[in-house]
Amino acid sequence: MDAATRQMQFVFQLRSAGVRDARVLSAMEDIPRDAFMEGIFQDRAYEDVALPIACGQTISAPSVVGLMTQALDVMPRSKVLEIGTGSGYQAAVLAHLGRRVYTLERHKQLSKTASAAFNALGLNNIVALHKDGTEGLPEQAPFDRILVTAAADDVPSPLIGQLAEGGALVMPVGSPDQTQKLIKVIKTPDGLEYKEFQDVRFVPLVEGIGAPSDA
Repeated sequence: MDAATRQMQFVFQLRSAGVRDARVLSAMEDIPRDAFMEGIFQDRAYEDVALPIACGQTISAPSVVGLMTQALDVMPRSKVLEIGTGSGYQAAVLAHLGRRVYTLERHKQLSKTASAAFNALGLNNIVALHKDGTEGLPEQAPFDRILVTAAADDVPSPLIGQLAEGGALVMPVGSPDQTQKLIKVIKTPDGLEYKEFQDVRFVPLVEGIGAPSDA
């Protein structure tokens, strides 16, 4: 299959899954997903499935990346915080849509690999840091948008505190060993508004940084 046909099919499957935002579709078409994968799974990069990456983590299915990005509604001037860099693919998509992306990863190996991919693609508006994502990044707060790519029973309170007024946070909420619900939290002058989206399955949000063996 040639590259043009592959990209056409990729966008078609995103649309079929409910990703309709033209900016999101364009960003996902521009970012090569296979640049964020290695080894035997690289040939499956454009299938709509989650696939294993290093450190026992996964790269989300493209449709899930698209739906989460669409729900987040990143604007061109948005400063975005991502919790859970993983492969780096989601951060790259966000970087196409917003002004600057700060992405935090507890596994040093993943952070380094993702940084190399960002550099190779010339994505110079991403700052990748090896940090505990549950604490957020208070020195750069407030953030216009926050995306969490791991599941927890509740939204971590430090992240709500680092969200700008009028800002939005999207993450999966629920037990890590069961199906979770994708939610959006909007911070208004009168408090927090919540919206629910589709069911998802994500790895758990873990406090701290990875063990030395993960580095």
